[in-house]
Amino acid sequence: MSIELINSNSLVLIGCGKMGSALLKGWLENGIKPESIFVNEPNPSTWLLGLSGVNLNESLPNDAAVCVLAVKPQVMKNALPQITKFKNSKTVFLSIAAGSTIKMFEEELGEASRVVRAMPNTPASVNKGITAIVGNNFSSESDLILSESLMNSVGQTLRLENESQMDAVTAISGSGPAYVFYLIEALAMAGEKQGLSSSLSMKLAQATVIGAGVLSDSSLETPSQLRINVTSPGGTTQAALEVLMDEELGLSPLLSKVVEAATKRGKELGS
Repeated sequence: MSIELINSNSLVLIGCGKMGSALLKGWLENGIKPESIFVNEPNPSTWLLGLSGVNLNESLPNDAAVCVLAVKPQVMKNALPQITKFKNSKTVFLSIAAGSTIKMFEEELGEASRVVRAMPNTPASVNKGITAIVGNNFSSESDLILSESLMNSVGQTLRLENESQMDAVTAISGSGPAYVFYLIEALAMAGEKQGLSSSLSMKLAQATVIGAGVLSDSSLETPSQLRINVTSPGGTTQAALEVLMDEELGLSPLLSKVVEAATKRGKELGS
């Protein structure tokens, strides 16, 4: 239904960097016609320039089913004037910019505008992203379904109860891939200290994190049970986990501080 709606109207994409490009690729692969898409990107990539049929940096249509805002938060207010023609209309404004609040969009685009705020993450580039969304009071159920269908093109989507949850979501899934990348780096460096070559240690670390993630996602058992399954009493894993699960210096209290710091910064950006 949402694809038919867009193909019979228009989809406007403001900003087409890494995340915008991932979304655009997903939309095209899921049947949205390129001629229905209008992209505004001042520095288009070679890939974007090579797309056939997409309206790149042309005059925007007079109306649109949805306008996706994929610019960086610090330049958001500079990008909004070009889409004021859609304010207080039936257009759904779908923002993926961290820290840009619904209140800000309502102030800039009109209080009666339909605004949906979304937080995807970088695994969207390989269709393994997860996105949390929340709409304002003027967003209907069909607006949220439309937004979900667009974000589902690059992974999973879930709804939040209220916007106040968005900062914690950003801290966990939005920023989270960076934590995992650093875990891979740290695990590889630890292997080097035990005598492995850098290339071998990195390969082992990457494959282990990837494999554990896929196993956790596909298994009917909880991550806790999967951990127990691989931990033999008195074995090497138990020795490692005694360090990793220390109540004061282990991973859990450290990650609590990490997520708290990111959540706090998200609130600061939003204000």
